[in-house]
Amino acid sequence: MGVVVNFEDEKKGESALARLQKLVKDDMDKVNQTILHKMQSPVALIPQLAGHLIASGGKRLRPMLTIASSRLCGYEGDRHVELSACVEFIHSATLLHDDVVDESDLRRGRDTANAVWGNKASVLVGDFLFSRSFELMVADGSLEVLRILSHASSVIAEGEVLQLTTANDTDTTEDSYMEVIAAKTAALFAAACEIGAVIAERPTAEQEALQSYGKNLGIIFQLVDDVLDYSAEQEKLGKSVGDDFREGKITLPIVLAFRRGTDEERAFWRRTMEELEQQDGDLEKALDLINKHNALNDTLERARHYGAIARDALAIFPDNEHRQALTDIVDFCIARAY
Repeated sequence: MGVVVNFEDEKKGESALARLQKLVKDDMDKVNQTILHKMQSPVALIPQLAGHLIASGGKRLRPMLTIASSRLCGYEGDRHVELSACVEFIHSATLLHDDVVDESDLRRGRDTANAVWGNKASVLVGDFLFSRSFELMVADGSLEVLRILSHASSVIAEGEVLQLTTANDTDTTEDSYMEVIAAKTAALFAAACEIGAVIAERPTAEQEALQSYGKNLGIIFQLVDDVLDYSAEQEKLGKSVGDDFREGKITLPIVLAFRRGTDEERAFWRRTMEELEQQDGDLEKALDLINKHNALNDTLERARHYGAIARDALAIFPDNEHRQALTDIVDFCIARAY
């Protein structure tokens, strides 16, 4: 797809995830137990539907970031366990709502909850998970934690609505698109990391550093997702190539290809993305145009730029195994594109 594969980066990325998983394993076992306990309800459909999503093979990256950030800051208590579960509930709730909005049928190679139980049940169970997350925040007792996570929840919702307003709009600028992903994806990464410094009662500078690290990591994560949708690697994730194209979803590769295109090429994008008048062969033409204008490689270059910012944000912390694991996970997120 025009992306140069660096197998050393790929190998490094895979080992980075394994190292982080090993480092936080004991805590994550407790987090997973908390998740299973807190999603129980006498209404049988709730644990059934929530369990379907939560057991669907996600990496649990966001709660792992909360654990690693807490340990990086020297935290030795157990508040991070329920707060990590809280972060995962917020994430899971947004996935349920996203799949309804996007009319998605597959997630990580499995049927989405809305494909199995319908849109109404998915939205309502998503609401349940959001509510559970707020119960966990309140139980923690910290107004600062409550402020950070509740603010992140509202920003995520704003980002989703903002994305709706730019949907199918080929005039979307790169700045506008970056605003969307900073809200809908990066905000939770940022909050997940920042609360680690809060519960460890670290100085404001460290709290802001982890917030910056998480935000930039989240931006990387979404930009690489944008690349993956037009890559053969997407099939390994249980999704077909070009789902974003078929939905007319404006992502950074499309923004770049449209801006750099000829009048004829822009007419093609307007027909296929705005009017959703798609014909046989249009996806192949879209891929050709994306590659012609180097849009995937340039999207990855932007991801690498944010990666450098994320790494630098960690520089104020002691050079220990948790800092190294968080630094290396930046490489993992970028290596997902290969």
